[in-house]
Amino acid sequence: PERQDPRREGAGGVPVRREDDYRALSEATRRGNYPLLRTYSGTDDFIKLAEMYVRTINIAWCAIPLFWFNQMDGRGPWDLEGSIREHQSVMKWYGENNIPVELNEPHHWGMRDSSDVTFVVAAYLSAYNARAFGVKHYIAQLMFNSPPGLSDAMDLAKMMAVMKMVEPLQNKKFKVLKQTRIGLLSHPLNTDAARGHLAAATYLQMALKPDIYHIVGHTEADHAATADDVIEASKIVRRAIDNAMGAPDMTADPAVKKRVTKLVSDANKMLDAIGNLSASSSDPLTDPATLARAVTSGILDAPQLLNNKFGRGWVKTRIVDGASVCVDETGKPISESRRMAKVLKQ
Repeated sequence: PERQDPRREGAGGVPVRREDDYRALSEATRRGNYPLLRTYSGTDDFIKLAEMYVRTINIAWCAIPLFWFNQMDGRGPWDLEGSIREHQSVMKWYGENNIPVELNEPHHWGMRDSSDVTFVVAAYLSAYNARAFGVKHYIAQLMFNSPPGLSDAMDLAKMMAVMKMVEPLQNKKFKVLKQTRIGLLSHPLNTDAARGHLAAATYLQMALKPDIYHIVGHTEADHAATADDVIEASKIVRRAIDNAMGAPDMTADPAVKKRVTKLVSDANKMLDAIGNLSASSSDPLTDPATLARAVTSGILDAPQLLNNKFGRGWVKTRIVDGASVCVDETGKPISESRRMAKVLKQ
């Protein structure tokens, strides 16, 4: 308790203090359609928390970051490299216990106005590390509208690029499931407008044929959702999904396909650059020191990391033709290869 920051009250969720609080939440679900429960991995004491989640709520799957929920975003006590190592350990624990894992990773970059390429790379690194550390059922979380200025076509292309990178990682021991959701920062403050956004964004996401749909309630920008708000949001989403079942194939759009090809190509170049940061690791994409250096070097970067203890914030991005791309000092788009060459020179 002495480590809690009172300024963060109301930043999401409800205060849960004891194991009995979790048990009470679990007991409350034993009605209606008997929903499953899942929660996040926490910011410290990861294995103790994991064991408690299993004991109290029979956790359906756990959401774990790779680079976040530490000193970099002010949410936890660990430094960047240490938190990566800890997150890998808790992935391994869940894998050994046959519990699915979701990495709620790439949207943290998108919400800080990263380029679409950085988003795709973060998504790939998430799945790659989950597989490497023994996760058997992996939930690829695809948060649309991050950053919120993306066009629907370019947003869809970005998620298609993620899946084109991630799905080939599947094998007999590693299964990938798709989970889509609306951007946390994208709902308009007006709740009537937000209802429209919820329906429209849900309709778009069905083009990916997700296995799981994560509702971000229409009240997100105004207030914490009440029980009635959750029910209303669920009804809106259910109708949008029903309507989308007969939608034309939006993934077939030539402009979308062209963008997917470009994103995959650029993402692979960035992954090569990260791999080249280490001369000693047998697998640099799972090496905590190398992954941390990918951030501290500025290869993985976002504008809102300026003056951050670990991130550089050197990159400048702008929405151009509906996509989030890197730009130079004049605002003109530049390639990721050119940006990274400049970063590595620095």
